Amino acid sequence: MEFQPILTIAGKEFRDRMRNRWVLAVALVFTVFSLAIAYFGGAQQGTVGFRSIEFTIASLVSLVIYLIPLNALLLGFDAIVGERERGSLDLLLSLPLTRLELLLGKYLGLAAALALSTLAGFGLVAVLLVRQFSAAALFHFGGFMLSSVLLGLAFLSLAVLLSVLTHERTRASGLAIAAWFFFVLVFDLLLLGALVATGGSVGGEAMAYLLLLNPADVFRILNVFSLEDVRTLYGLTSIVPPALAKPWLMGAVMAGWIVVPLGLAGWRFKP
Repeated sequence: MEFQPILTIAGKEFRDRMRNRWVLAVALVFTVFSLAIAYFGGAQQGTVGFRSIEFTIASLVSLVIYLIPLNALLLGFDAIVGERERGSLDLLLSLPLTRLELLLGKYLGLAAALALSTLAGFGLVAVLLVRQFSAAALFHFGGFMLSSVLLGLAFLSLAVLLSVLTHERTRASGLAIAAWFFFVLVFDLLLLGALVATGGSVGGEAMAYLLLLNPADVFRILNVFSLEDVRTLYGLTSIVPPALAKPWLMGAVMAGWIVVPLGLAGWRFKP
């Protein structure tokens, strides 16, 4: 495997996203929604305005869990199947590069666009809030931004895997939307339903570890347990054992969610 073909494909993919202003649009969406949620997040408690970094991050976690997986899935679902339907996949494969190099180039280009839009959107929020918070608080906000990028890369890997497994864009887009519903809306509901239906008598301790099967929950745990005051805002503190309350461990699990689906895509994309 050579890096030059990978970088060439990644650069083309990234430039395509920059030309259609996808990065700018997503960054603006993140900025506007983040500021609105951070400012009005305490409205239910009768207060408005920017509060501590803990409450700001707690308010933004839900926004990230909804928006970033959706953006990543919509960005990557046609990475391969789109080229196949347009008839350009055979042309690309006729170039002096392997299928794995093509796949990695596609992924890295899309990942760069997704990471840039995320960092630009939340980075602008950090600039606007720099007078509100201390340097330590901004450091925690930087960790939140990094974990948001990792969450996006995990769902981008899932999108590329779906793109490799399907032969029609419509089916790939349908599966991408279904994956978003499952991981963002349905997964936790199923676990909670099973826990309530059994009265916590079946698999009570295992439930916490089942959360690791969902990258959105890994992101939530990573941020909930990163700050002391944030822990009290979620019911997760009652079901997640201290063994999982380690940022490095959750970071490793998130890295697994990036590598494993992408590895499966590379394996399935072989001739």
